[in-house]
Amino acid sequence: MKKINLFIVLVTFFAMNLSAAVNDPVKPSAKLRAEILQLIDVECNYMNLSNDYCTAEVLFTINNHNEVVVISVNSPIPNAEKHIGSKLNYKKVNLNGNKQGVFYLLPIKIINQS
Repeated sequence: MKKINLFIVLVTFFAMNLSAAVNDPVKPSAKLRAEILQLIDVECNYMNLSNDYCTAEVLFTINNHNEVVVISVNSPIPNAEKHIGSKLNYKKVNLNGNKQGVFYLLPIKIINQS
C-alpha cells in the first residue's frame, strides 16, 4: 500500500513539473522588437566590452498590464542582465497583435561606443 501511495505522489509531482515547464519561446513581432530595443538602449559605453559588440538573448513575457517581465538574460557580459533588466522590466509596451503570457526570445547585439 505504501508503494502505491508513493507512486501516486511521484506521478503527481511529475505532472506538476511538466505543466510548469516553459513552452518554446517565439520571436516578437518587428514592432515589439523595435519598441523593446528602444527601451534597452543597446549602445552601452560602460560595459567595458573587449570587442566592438556582444550578443545577448532576452527571454521575456508580457503581463496583463501590457508590461514586459524579463525572465532571463543570457550574455557573456556580467553587467548585461542588470542593465537590461533595469531598462526593460515592467515597462509598458503596445501589444497590437502580440499575446499576453507568451514567452518571447529576443536576440540582441550590444554595441561598444567607447
